[in-house]
Amino acid sequence: MSPRRSPSDNRLPYQRSPFRTAENATFLRPFVKWAGGKSQLLGQFQALYPKPSSLGRYLEPFLGSGAVFFHVKALLQPSRALLCDTNAELIDTFLAVRDELDSLIELLRQHQKQHCESYYYEIRTHSPRTRAARAARLIYLNKTGFNGLYRVNSRGLFNVPFGRHVNPTIFNEALLRAASVALRAAELHSHDFRNLSVVARKGDFIYFDPPYQPLSKTAYFTSYTRGSFGEKDQRDLANLYTELDRRGCLLMLSNSDTPLVRELFADFRIHQVSARRTINSNSEKRGPVPEVVVLNYDTQTSRKPTSPPR
Repeated sequence: MSPRRSPSDNRLPYQRSPFRTAENATFLRPFVKWAGGKSQLLGQFQALYPKPSSLGRYLEPFLGSGAVFFHVKALLQPSRALLCDTNAELIDTFLAVRDELDSLIELLRQHQKQHCESYYYEIRTHSPRTRAARAARLIYLNKTGFNGLYRVNSRGLFNVPFGRHVNPTIFNEALLRAASVALRAAELHSHDFRNLSVVARKGDFIYFDPPYQPLSKTAYFTSYTRGSFGEKDQRDLANLYTELDRRGCLLMLSNSDTPLVRELFADFRIHQVSARRTINSNSEKRGPVPEVVVLNYDTQTSRKPTSPPR
């Protein structure tokens, strides 16, 4: 399929995630909280997915919390998936949930029994040798650290301070077991998104959720890994998107609504969605903000065009 020079630019209204309603209880919630996670946008994403009949493999090179994977798995039921992230510790955690769940749950029980502020800082300094122990450490720190953040310093060391949670839920065994089942048909690798140029093929449905292009020069969020994701990476991603479009893949990409993003993806369909920003030092700036979803295929939705930001 070829790029289109006259994209349809549509706005989707803000909706709550289907995870939060009883009638959609079968949808899996992510077992970790991740900055930029897409749980809150799934209600808007649902109208933008390709038709189930057109779906091949599902690929996601910026896995994060896995919210979109679990949603797509439930709705479109792909038989296979390839899930990647440059955060090796995160991928190890997903692998442990899939392959070493009983050991992981026992380790999480131990963390839960000993949880307190001093124990948090002790575990924060540990470097476990086994995959299950590394996964238990990440989940424990994620559930008890400040605002559920994952952040590392220039040496790659986790440095999020203790969170002021009251009786935090360290883990949900039923949720982990359901996630383990959902992950059985998924390959998991710690790869850069550029690896898709080698492995993607015609008919694959690929969802990209890269670190967002900042809305201002001071809006960069300290990295989840030791590397950073700058303008060159955004341009490389746009070039890969165009390459995979020509290959016949079905492509969906999220990003901030900025002039650069609209310029890079001007040949494709751009939809605007509304997200609630929860991580900001200024509480007054945590309300709804516009984001874009870029598609290279037709959807069933038809809404009024919106203007790009000035």
